[in-house]
Amino acid sequence: MRSKLLVMLLFFLPFFTMQAQEETEEEKAKEEAVETADDSEGQSRDSQAMDATATQWSFQLAYQLMPDYYDDLVNGSPRPAGLDNYLQLRIVAPIPMKSVTILPRLTVRHYENVNTGQSGFGNTELFALIIPRATDWGSGRAGIGPLVTAPGSEGVSKDEWGYGFAAAIVNNSGQWFYGLLFTQTWRSIDPRTLPVGESDINPLGIAPFLAYRFGTTGFYLQTADIVAQYDWNSGGFYLPVGLRFGKVFVLEKSAWNVYAEYRTSAIYESWEGSAVQNSYRLNVTYTIPVGKK
Repeated sequence: MRSKLLVMLLFFLPFFTMQAQEETEEEKAKEEAVETADDSEGQSRDSQAMDATATQWSFQLAYQLMPDYYDDLVNGSPRPAGLDNYLQLRIVAPIPMKSVTILPRLTVRHYENVNTGQSGFGNTELFALIIPRATDWGSGRAGIGPLVTAPGSEGVSKDEWGYGFAAAIVNNSGQWFYGLLFTQTWRSIDPRTLPVGESDINPLGIAPFLAYRFGTTGFYLQTADIVAQYDWNSGGFYLPVGLRFGKVFVLEKSAWNVYAEYRTSAIYESWEGSAVQNSYRLNVTYTIPVGKK
């Protein structure tokens, strides 16, 4: 319980601090004009609030409920069960510069396992997306950067460091918003000490998404937080599917993105890890756009 309160405090503290530091706003523009206006980069404000690669402060708090997992056999053995749910805090602190923008992103998750009674923090992720000005074309952008994962609590995460990279490419076209994210990390462990059949290479992560915005209402429909995974060692492949329904509330200098989503596993027969059967997420994200140098 204390860990959950700590995560929530870390989420809301920066928000209240930045709110207190904001200068007194000038006379508000009409709400409809604000919601539909495009920024100088050629991207609408509601689309920007949904965009993880946009140059903006972002504070996300999400709760993921995963009550059901498939319990079939994989390679003759029972498929391992996954954790039941987690609370996620994600903060993005943009660093805009003249020729490049860097987006450091910290992700912290607190997991629970109802079956064993164990709970604690999962592997903390620190990712810095580097977007050169040359690969930012206004309605979208592409970037790549280092990814580090730190050890978490015993029983709910790997007790080891991981190092690798992540890359992203996104684009807006009319009411459509789509993109792709790749992640690849390696375990910080001597491969010669691993049991036979294990590798120091973590699975490749591929996360495509497609979103459609319903006019200027702020409502949108999007694919869920889907991360397909390929295991280089066993050749196993895992593909979840799902849908997200949300609404963006655009303010004069910031925006809220609120959504709910459902996810399940579509392809998992060759995957040796857990495969969720039903997963639900509630999410609140607060964003503050930052002008580039």
